Amino acid sequence: MSSLDQHQHLHPSCPDKTTVSSGSSDTHELAKEPLQGLKLASHAVLEKAKERGRLLCSKCGGSRMFFCYTCCSLLGVSHQEIPVIKLPLKIDIIKHPNETDGKSTAIHAKILAPSDVNIYTYPCIPDYEKNKVVLVFPGPGAVSVLDMIQCLHDMTDSRSYRSSGEPCLKRLKSEEITGATHTADSLGSGTPDEAKGLESRVYPLQRVVFIDSTWNQTNKISTDERLQDILRVELKTRKTCFWRSQRGKPDTYLATIEAIYYFLKDFHKHCLAQEYNGEYDNLLFFYSYLHSVVNKSKQEKKDLLENEKEAEAAKKDLGSVAER
Repeated sequence: MSSLDQHQHLHPSCPDKTTVSSGSSDTHELAKEPLQGLKLASHAVLEKAKERGRLLCSKCGGSRMFFCYTCCSLLGVSHQEIPVIKLPLKIDIIKHPNETDGKSTAIHAKILAPSDVNIYTYPCIPDYEKNKVVLVFPGPGAVSVLDMIQCLHDMTDSRSYRSSGEPCLKRLKSEEITGATHTADSLGSGTPDEAKGLESRVYPLQRVVFIDSTWNQTNKISTDERLQDILRVELKTRKTCFWRSQRGKPDTYLATIEAIYYFLKDFHKHCLAQEYNGEYDNLLFFYSYLHSVVNKSKQEKKDLLENEKEAEAAKKDLGSVAER
C-alpha cells in the first residue's frame, strides 16, 4: 500500500491517513513503432497467468488478472517473477476520486517500482517544497524536460533573493548542471557531508507529480491552489498508444504509465546526460503485454469480420450463378 514518505507532511486539508487506490528523431521513432525495441523482462509469466484465468483477491474479493488494482497486490504471479525497478526520482500520482481503478495504468508504476511511487486520492495532496518538485502537465508556462533543471535553479535563486534581500549566487549554466548531474552515480564517494552537498546541487529535483484521471476530469486537480506554484513540465513530442483513447483529445495526451516512462527516459538523457539503455523500459512490462493482447484481439475480430464479408460475397455470387 502506498504511504507518505517519513519526512514528508500532508497538506492540512488532507485526512490523517493517505487514501490509496487499492528530440525529432524520437518523435519519428515513437510514431512508427511506439512499443518496439524495449528491453523487457519475459512475458512468459503473464502468459501462464492468463491461461489460468482471473483470480479472487484475498483482501477485497475482487476478480482480477495479474494484480488487484484496488489493493495493489499481485495475483497469479509472484514478486520474484516480475521486474522491480529503482527510479532516480520519487514519483507521486494524484488520482481523481472518480477515476475507474480498473482502467488506470497508475497501478503499474506502484507495483513495478514500489519503493519510489506513491498514489494519493484527491483531495489529498502532500505539502511540497516548490523548488524540489515538478508537475508533469501540459499548458501555458510548461517547460520541456531539457529546460526543467535550469528553471528549478532559477526559481530557487529567485526565492533566495526575495527572502534575504541579497543578490543570489550566479546561476548555474546549463552545461554546468549537465556536468554535475553526470556525476550522480559517484555520489557515494567522499565524505557524507560532501555527498550530501553535491546531491543537493546536482538534484534540485527530488520528486515528480503526475495526475491520474481522464482528461475531462483533470481541471479540478490541476487548478488546485496547492499545485499552482509548482513548475510544470510538458512532454510535447510523445504520442500515446493507449487502447482506451479519449474522444476528441490529441494523441499527445498520454496514459499515466506512458507519461512516467517518457519523463524518466528524457530525464536520463537530457538531465543525467547519459545514454539511455532501457533502464526504465520495464515500467511498461504490464502495459506492453496488455497492449499486445488488445491489439491481437482487435486484429482477430477484424479478420473474422473480413472472412464473414468474403463468405457473404461468395454466397451471393453462387446465388447469381444458380439463377442463370
